[in-house]
Amino acid sequence: MSPVDTSATKLGLRERKKQQTRETITHAALRLFAERGYDETTLADIAEAANVAPRTIFSYFESKEDILLCEENGFLSELKRRLDERPAGMTTVDAIREFLSSIEHPDEEAKLRKQVIAANPDLQVKMRGRHAQLEPMLAESIATDLAAEPGDIRPLLIAASMAAAFTSVSDRIFAAESAGKPLAPEEGMAILDQVLEFLRGGLEALQSDS
Repeated sequence: MSPVDTSATKLGLRERKKQQTRETITHAALRLFAERGYDETTLADIAEAANVAPRTIFSYFESKEDILLCEENGFLSELKRRLDERPAGMTTVDAIREFLSSIEHPDEEAKLRKQVIAANPDLQVKMRGRHAQLEPMLAESIATDLAAEPGDIRPLLIAASMAAAFTSVSDRIFAAESAGKPLAPEEGMAILDQVLEFLRGGLEALQSDS
């Protein structure tokens, strides 16, 4: 085996170890948040449960909030990358549909994360703040679709509709029984796809008028 191959193997092992540590911290934190409450759980508690030093946590996460909402950060970052790197001729709607089709159905950990957030009003506000990043991201992409001039309000309106559709369906998938019958993931994605198809027609009409 060449030195280059050995180096690549070591790098792969190191990255896998880092990913494993990150997941261990996340799992431990979610379990404590659910058992004790988010506010009552400290970073020291999480470090002890994950069997890592407290300083190790800061190598992976900026704060307790970052641990809880890490999946949201990853979702937004990956969506932005898909929109920025979409090939010529692919619309925002097509890029979103392709992206959503690649997402796995929510597992028990995802449901637990939503339950922790739903039980804490402050976290709900912070979650809405994260979701607020979605609209300008979509608006920028839609403005490219429409070759819109600065100040054109149409991309903002369409982006607001897309963001509202996504958050509404997501909320229903994770809804508690007391808030009404939750949507099955497949049903929610089918509804979201219908809305996106409707918006695609509107975008195409606007493009033809431009």
